[in-house]
Parts: sequence; structure tokens; C-alpha cells
Amino acid sequence: MNEGRTHEPLEHKIQDGRCRMLYDPSLVGNFDPRWFDPEYLRQVGALRGQARGRGNTYFFEVSAAGYALRHYRRGGLAAAVMQDRYLDLGEARSRPFREFRVIQRLQRLGLPVAPVVAARYAPSGLLSRGDLITQRLPGVSTLAETLERSPDAIDWLHVGETLARFHCVGLHHADLNAHNLLLNGQGQWFLIDFDRASFREPGLWRDANLVRLRRSILKVCDSLSRDFEESCWMSMLEGYRGGAPCSESA
Repeated sequence: MNEGRTHEPLEHKIQDGRCRMLYDPSLVGNFDPRWFDPEYLRQVGALRGQARGRGNTYFFEVSAAGYALRHYRRGGLAAAVMQDRYLDLGEARSRPFREFRVIQRLQRLGLPVAPVVAARYAPSGLLSRGDLITQRLPGVSTLAETLERSPDAIDWLHVGETLARFHCVGLHHADLNAHNLLLNGQGQWFLIDFDRASFREPGLWRDANLVRLRRSILKVCDSLSRDFEESCWMSMLEGYRGGAPCSESA
């Protein structure tokens, strides 16, 4: 499946003190390291909004192009103590650099993702912080939002086919849920948020990914006091099992 391989991502590195950044000059020849600073974006009038949730994703626009800036923050119990700090394992193993390279690999394989623009790794002592910038996908809604607003618009067969494409190249998504699948106005599904994602040999992790997604969908439906039709899940599995043959190389 090669029809999506129209963009060959590039990787350039710049350094500011101990802080190191990667960016793709084929996407942003005008990249400015200050794009990682929400306050700077606010001052120059580029900030366009902020995502719901933990408040760590900002949307901004530069030269009529839209971007999403995500600051890495911890979840769960660790968030109360460490907040946005992680044990420093070096730049190659840092979360932003690893996610940058995972997404670029998926781009090369022609998979439906938000292209990655830049990543920042900022070490300090034994700890580090990080950020990631991706292109903003226009006119998209999450699977969770679609379940709330127009559940009949969901083509579950296509959802399954899309997930099969990622699994066929060995992509293990660490947090596959109803908020990380996006639908655009043309009916195309995208997968986002590849923090802690990895490439693996075929295994039971594929089933675990799907179970995690199902739990997330049920949680969304429960919050809406709405039943989730088992036929929808069966249709998703049909699309998944009949998806693209696993012939693409990861």
C-alpha cells in the first residue's frame, strides 16, 4: 500500500544550551524555536485555542498553517509529584524524540497521522521536560465527539480497516482510545498521540490494543447514558480482520 507515500520527512537538529530540538524543514522552513512557548504564541497573536483535558495542548497558526503544541505531562499518581518532569535517559530515549521518529516512520509508510513538525527535549539535572508540535488536522472530530453528536456517522468497518493498517506495520499504540481516533469531513480516520508507542512483532498486544479501545468506547457511551450496540463492535472487527494484508514493512 504505497499510495500515501507522497512526503519524505526530514530531520534537522538545533541546540540551545542543553536544550535540543528536532524539526522537519520540508514542512516548516520558517521554524522558530519560540513556537514551543505558549506565552510567546499568545503575545504575537498566533494562539488559537487550547484542548480540553489536562490543559497541555495548544493550537496555533503561523503563515495560515495550523499546528498543535503538546507539552508532555504525567498522568495518574505520578502527576502530583513529577508533573511534567521525567527521568532523563538521554535525547535518543526521550519521549519527544522517540515520538517524533515514530510518527515520521508512519508518515513514510503512508499511514493516516498528523504530520510531526518539531520536538523539544529539555534536560535539567537528572530530569527532563519535553514538547511536540504536529500539523493540525482541519475539520476533524474525535471518535468520542462523534459518538456524542452523530453516532450514525461512524463507519465502524472503516475504523477497523484503519486500525489494521497500523497493526500490520507493527505499531503498538500505548493508549488507543476514543479520543485518539479522528474523523475528517471526507470520512477518513486518523490516529494520533504516539507517546510511548513502539514497533513490535505480531503478538497478543494487538488484541490488548483493541480491548483498550473497546473499554474507552464503553466509558464514553456510559457517560452519555447511551448503550453501545454490539453490532457496531462486530462491524469494527470485520473491518479489522478484512483490512489491508500485512505486507508493508515497518
